[in-house]
Amino acid sequence: ADPGTPMALRHLARSVARTPMMGVARPFSAKADPGSILGSNDGGFQKDRAFASSGESGREFTYLLLGGTRFVYASAIRLGVIQFVSSMSASKDVLALASAEFGLDEISEGQTITVKWRGKPVFIKRRTPEMIAAEDAVNIAELRDQETDAVRVQNPEWLVVMAICTHLGCVPISGAGDYGGWFCPCHGSHYDGSGRIRKGPAPLNLEIPPYKFEGDSKVVLG
Repeated sequence: ADPGTPMALRHLARSVARTPMMGVARPFSAKADPGSILGSNDGGFQKDRAFASSGESGREFTYLLLGGTRFVYASAIRLGVIQFVSSMSASKDVLALASAEFGLDEISEGQTITVKWRGKPVFIKRRTPEMIAAEDAVNIAELRDQETDAVRVQNPEWLVVMAICTHLGCVPISGAGDYGGWFCPCHGSHYDGSGRIRKGPAPLNLEIPPYKFEGDSKVVLG
């Protein structure tokens, strides 16, 4: 071997050691400073990373899911309530039976007829002028259930009352009793020509049902 070879190799090694390593790359880091060579100045890089925003997105999704579920439940309950109420509404045929018409032409003065409305009896009495005057003259201070005759009739000639005693629900006898109106034989209640209680255990006057006149010859109950 050439005696100068080892010396030449040592000289080459010292030269390489003194040469600056300008081309050596530094290791990549995802957390590099935005101003460095390998970093990123794009703010969206950090903002759009899944692990950086997963917490907020998860909460928003949970709120949306809960809100949607509650809306569905509320809608279902509302629909159920509407269907339930609709099922309880009266049908057309039932509503038709809720009101009833009765002719008045065949009723003579002083006469009382009994009609049926909603399964209950009703008295319709055509009063004479003398009957009207007698009921107007009653001192209401003497009455148990104080009502004037005027507030109990729409037309003084016609008295419309429920044919049910206010004591225990019996049907009084028309044209009987001490006051020329009705008498309940069950327990001895006496009503006058305006259907007002005058004597006996009944606490109240005969009830006035809802009614209206259609012309001079027809009355509609209900």
